[in-house]
Amino acid sequence: MLLIDRYILWQFISVFVICFVSLAGLFIVADALGHLDEFVTASEKAGGSLFTLMASFYGPRLIWILDRTSGVLTLISAMFTIAWFQRHNEMTALMAAGVSKARIIRPLIIAVGVLSLIAALNRELVIPHFREELSRTTQDLAPDAAKKLVPLFDNQTGIFINGGKVLTNQRTIADPSFRMPRELSQYGRHISAHAAIYYDATADHPAGYLFQAISEPHDLTKRASLSLNDQPVILTPSDNAWLAADQCFVVSEIAFDQLVDPNGWRQYSSTWELVQGLYNRSLDFGADVRVTVHARMVQPVLDLTLLFLGLPLILKGVNRNMFVAIGLCLGVVIGFLLIVLGFQYLGSSILLSPVTAVWIPLFLFIPLAAWMAEPIWQ
Repeated sequence: MLLIDRYILWQFISVFVICFVSLAGLFIVADALGHLDEFVTASEKAGGSLFTLMASFYGPRLIWILDRTSGVLTLISAMFTIAWFQRHNEMTALMAAGVSKARIIRPLIIAVGVLSLIAALNRELVIPHFREELSRTTQDLAPDAAKKLVPLFDNQTGIFINGGKVLTNQRTIADPSFRMPRELSQYGRHISAHAAIYYDATADHPAGYLFQAISEPHDLTKRASLSLNDQPVILTPSDNAWLAADQCFVVSEIAFDQLVDPNGWRQYSSTWELVQGLYNRSLDFGADVRVTVHARMVQPVLDLTLLFLGLPLILKGVNRNMFVAIGLCLGVVIGFLLIVLGFQYLGSSILLSPVTAVWIPLFLFIPLAAWMAEPIWQ
């Protein structure tokens, strides 16, 4: 049986790789052709190779595509493997030798479980490492790429973050104009400057934005720093030697990537970072983030549940028609995803609680999968 196990696993891995390469290649070719002008312009401005630029842009996206499609591809690969096995009468020969269906598909179940764990590790460890690259669009590739700043309210300090454009590759806000709350308005309602650069927390200062060439208020650099609830918020050169004469520092727990692309930050962050964001008093994360956190917890179980929904349809009888296998795959996947995503939408819209919206599909599909797979174990 070890020889048969290796044979089945080789067929499964081959189909999985072929499907992933085909899907990823189709996406990359279609997207690259649609944005070829942006790639050429960005490579000319950067003075580098067009191929290198495209490789650095689409390389991390291969990891993201794997995360998005791993559950579906494992089901498709498993169903194609069994259908191919049946087509050549190999299933019949093994069963005639006294080998049960459960024993034949055991390597597939183990392989899907391993791939589900790899996908979870990829989601938690690898994708967050490339979050900045994945958040970029083709318009952000040039060194001077800029976006319009979407104003954001810092709930912890009460500061309303606003300004002109955001230079995505320089972590800089052009023409920033931060509106101060009443508790921090002793020197004026706004702090404006030529630019504000985001810096992570260090031993010298907390995380925040360094204002350069301050234009409003005119005498801010001569005033003392301001605090809120005994926590420094506005740091000035008068009592911070590391600041230049025309600079000030505004403390904020809103990171630059959270300001530029909040949706991308939520999508590409790890579960632990999302949980920390829920406890970040500067941010106002809603039900959609809670849905995402719970959805990541149940995703490996959903992947295995999807497998046990699809395999019995192929193993029932002796179905050698590959086109029927494709149709069954599409039907199972579409129905499964519509229900799962539909409940997640209800949770994000606060029509259901996030916990209920994410876990209900498990309570619906696990009993159904167990009932459908019961003949396999007999």
